[in-house]
Amino acid sequence: MTALGYIGLLVLAGLWALPMQGWLAADFPHHMLRHMGLVAVVAPLLVLGFPRLASVFAVSPLVGTVVEFVVVWGWHIPYLYGMAKLHVLGMAAEQASFLLAGLLVWAGAFRAHQPLAGAGGLLLTSMHMTLLGALIILAPRDLYASSYGGLADLTAQQLGGLLMLGIGTPVYLIAGLALVRQVLEQGKEAA
Repeated sequence: MTALGYIGLLVLAGLWALPMQGWLAADFPHHMLRHMGLVAVVAPLLVLGFPRLASVFAVSPLVGTVVEFVVVWGWHIPYLYGMAKLHVLGMAAEQASFLLAGLLVWAGAFRAHQPLAGAGGLLLTSMHMTLLGALIILAPRDLYASSYGGLADLTAQQLGGLLMLGIGTPVYLIAGLALVRQVLEQGKEAA
């Protein structure tokens, strides 16, 4: 299991060391890729790979879900997004809070005394991520460029929303369904 933790650390380093701006023409998708990498890829790998670390962050799945909801939706308020774009400390706070929220969700879900509670937390997280991604995609104008003095780029915003949907929705949904499967298999063994 420790190998998963080290893979998570490598992905975390890759999210920050590799110059993604050259891969994506616009900055919003680049920023979203980092967001989703932290909450939906790095955090679960760290929780699975380092059980002792996971026990530190294991809270009620509902608490983890609520914290992640507040963090993710909060940092997508245009003013706060602009603050993170314009100030190094804002960016550091944003990214640290994404990682912390992700650790709380995943540790709570995987360490829940009742796996169905963990599944519920992951499925709720999937739903709020899907809703936010859809709102970002369907917005009639660029929501963020004016918050940091950038040029409006609705296409980039829509690509960022698609990344949120394409990464977050399936990861949380599949993990939640895996926990439901675990409960069903335990029920078969007990019968």
